[in-house]
Amino acid sequence: MEKTYKRLLSNNKRWVVKQLRTDPNFFEDLAKGQQPEYLWIGCSDSRVPANQITGTTPGEMFVHRNIANMVVHSDMNLLSVLSYAVEVLKVKHIIVCGHYGCGGVIAAMGNKQLGLIDNWLRHIKDVYRLHHLELDAITDETQRARRFVELNVVEQVIDLGKTSIVQNAWQKKQPLHIHGWVYDIHDGIIKDLDVTFTGVKDLPAIYHFSH
Repeated sequence: MEKTYKRLLSNNKRWVVKQLRTDPNFFEDLAKGQQPEYLWIGCSDSRVPANQITGTTPGEMFVHRNIANMVVHSDMNLLSVLSYAVEVLKVKHIIVCGHYGCGGVIAAMGNKQLGLIDNWLRHIKDVYRLHHLELDAITDETQRARRFVELNVVEQVIDLGKTSIVQNAWQKKQPLHIHGWVYDIHDGIIKDLDVTFTGVKDLPAIYHFSH
């Protein structure tokens, strides 16, 4: 255990040397502040590292991760990240990225009691309930899970648009687009689900705030 733990510190030192060899001012410039254009809301799964799969470097992407990339309106962690990203950093794009084979989504498809996480999985189950006719019609369990992952991302994009944080930014004419993606662990390719919201007009009227 100690050996694998210390390997991380050794890796860090090698990474620093590599970065300085490429750019002697790398850390000096990075320390001046961050101006990322993107907020990434992804899954906590260790196989889906935001920067690596998008080819972005430190400072380019603000990141929030949780189980199954959920946008839960009572989650103060998510809301705090969203508020800072939109209102202070002025990100231009928010990307909700799910991934096929997501353990959280697969667990939400079942009925086994797992413990504390059951409270979180209920939010994912709500997505299944909304789309149960389409999902129940898919007989192949793997394909049903893949479609569930996609529909979950779509619903989280909608949930982002519902927030006062995003709607207030749109009201102020702040350029802000919300996108839904799915990453395929089997081949490393990101699929754009073509669900992009650019303003309040993309939301059902019931969710609009009056100003």
